[in-house]
Amino acid sequence: MEKYSNPSDPKGLIYEAYRIPKISEEDCRTIFFDWALSLEIEKNPVQEIRILYKKYGEMDKLHPMTLVLQEGLESVSQNRKRRRRNK
Repeated sequence: MEKYSNPSDPKGLIYEAYRIPKISEEDCRTIFFDWALSLEIEKNPVQEIRILYKKYGEMDKLHPMTLVLQEGLESVSQNRKRRRRNK
């Protein structure tokens, strides 16, 4: 069995989500939230989501976790625009 290793997903949460047959979007949101909470403080969440999206999302564009990763990227982008307008 191949050993899993990805610095952007050290617990393998996102990796495993893509391997679960018929996983729901709600389950993917829960997994994503757990991943985000366990992210090391010095890591840039946006960069880490981009890395994961590039690795997994491009392989399966219709997977529920891909949709969750896209939402994460869009949410961060919208928050940045709001902060700029409020300054």
